[in-house]
Order: sequence, then structure tokens, then C-alpha cells
Amino acid sequence: MRVLITGGAGYIGSTIASACLDAGIEPVILDSLVTGRREFTEGRVFYEGEISDGPLIDRIFTENPDIEAVIHCAALIVVPDSVADPIGYYRANVAESLELVDHLIRNGCTRMIFSSSASIYRAGDDHTVTEESALDPQSPYARTKAVCEGMFADIAAGAPIRILSLRYFNPIGADPKMRTGLQLRRPSHALGKMIEAYEDGVPFRITGTGWPTADGTGIRDYIHVWDLATAHVAALERFDGLEADVINLGTGAGTTVRELVDAFNRVVDRPVEVVEAPARPGDVVGAYTRSDLAHRLLGWRARHSIEEGIRHSLEWATLRDSRLT
Repeated sequence: MRVLITGGAGYIGSTIASACLDAGIEPVILDSLVTGRREFTEGRVFYEGEISDGPLIDRIFTENPDIEAVIHCAALIVVPDSVADPIGYYRANVAESLELVDHLIRNGCTRMIFSSSASIYRAGDDHTVTEESALDPQSPYARTKAVCEGMFADIAAGAPIRILSLRYFNPIGADPKMRTGLQLRRPSHALGKMIEAYEDGVPFRITGTGWPTADGTGIRDYIHVWDLATAHVAALERFDGLEADVINLGTGAGTTVRELVDAFNRVVDRPVEVVEAPARPGDVVGAYTRSDLAHRLLGWRARHSIEEGIRHSLEWATLRDSRLT
């Protein structure tokens, strides 16, 4: 099998490409390299360009006529940036995705997996969600994902393409073989900021301590990026027989930011201290999934612990600068 991965030079897309290779599936990468890294495409079929570039999509399918599916990972993903630049986010995440799907249909592609987000949910009082939970996206970024899901559902209802949305929770870690990892040296998510504080020898800032959780900090479902990647392989292998168009990908366990700090300090040789700070624009309390739909339909469960995700993130952080020139 050959699969086109948009955004395949990014953190998640490149890890999915590695999981595909390990499973005997050949990835074809399309990435603009706005945030992706050329180094993550080495040894892989790679096209540099925009997902909205129709002639480029045509060329990819002409030169790779055996592409059987597309995994659409290309997107802008930083919540505070989406608050500051909603037009840019809607253009990149919605308008360009619409163009992409139009070009896929024209080239006879009938299967697409969409990288969606659990940030579109309205969490229950216990902070859990299932695929049936109400949607209530709280940031422009999250709304672009919800808009795309609705747009894709309408398109799939009237065109010869099926689109499966995989709603990601919060990826951490790196490829256990250290082929790829988080490309940003100064990432905006909690674990990235924690590693930065550890490396710099300064306290970690907990942004938001008044949330309605056990310890007042936000709660997330931290899933190892390799588990996330292997779920896509399972989805590719079972695509035609799936009974759902939306599947959550998480661990089924909620972890607060303070609990993440505790897990981090169990792994490192010197603990990080914490200071409290206000929540950032677009921040939400968070949620975790309590559904077993992914296990039932994909035969998949998350297998890596938070501590393993932290260890792999730390290992990648020591290698990143030598791997990414």
C-alpha cells in the first residue's frame, strides 16, 4: 500500500510516516515546510508545496498512481497564535483543506483520514468525553477543526470519498527509534515548556490554576505520539470495514498539569520547581476520552505510559539540534 501524508514533515505526520514504513506501507510526503522539517523527509518520497496546489496534487497522483489513501495532517495548531491570527488559521486549515479534498476527488482518491482534535469537545462535569459528546470549540484553532469535520461530512455525503476523522488528544514523546520528534526548540505545550524549564534551570510556569479540577490545573489526555501513529496504521488497514466516521485517540486517563510535573520529576535527575501564572488566551480546562471505540473498531489501545513519553521527549531534546540543521 502507498499513502499520501500531508504535513508529513511535521511532528505527528513524520511519526505516522515512520509507523507506516515499519508496517510495510510506503508514505508519500507533501509538506510546505512552513513548520515541517526537510530532514524528516530523508529517504522518503517527498513533494514540497501547498495542499491547495491543484497541479501539484495532480502530479503526485500521476507519478504515484498506486496511492490508496490520504492522511491529512497539514495544519496550523498553536492555540494562542490562532487567537492572534484567526484569518490565517481559517485560510490554512479550512480553505486549503477544501481545495485539497476537491483535488483528491478529481484524482479518484476515495479514502482520507483527517487529523482532528479533541479540543472541539464540550467536556462533561467529570472532564470526560466520548465520540457522542457535544461539541463546543473554544478557540479559532479548535473551530477550524470542527468546521473541517462538518465540511468533510457534507462532501462525503455527496461525493465518492469517505473521510474518517481521528480526534487526537495531547501527543507527547518521539519516535522510539529517534527518527523524528518535536521539531520546535521552544514549543508552546506543557511538556515542551517543562523540558525548556529543566534545560534552563528555571521554574516551570503553570498557566491557569483556577480550573474546576482536583488541583486547579488543566487536565489533558497525554498520548504517546507513537501510539497515535500506530492508530493510523490500524485505521488504514481496516478503513473499508469501519462502522464509524469519528474515532477518539487517547489513553482513557486524565492527567492534570501538576500531575504531569510529578511524572516529569520522577523521570529526571533534578526536579523542576513550579510557579503559577494566568491562563493563556484560548486555554480551556481540557478533557480525556472514556470511549473504547478505537479498541473495538481498530483493535488498538495506547500502550506507552506518560513516563515513557517524557523519557522519549527528553531523549529527542538532546538529539534535536544535531538532527535538525
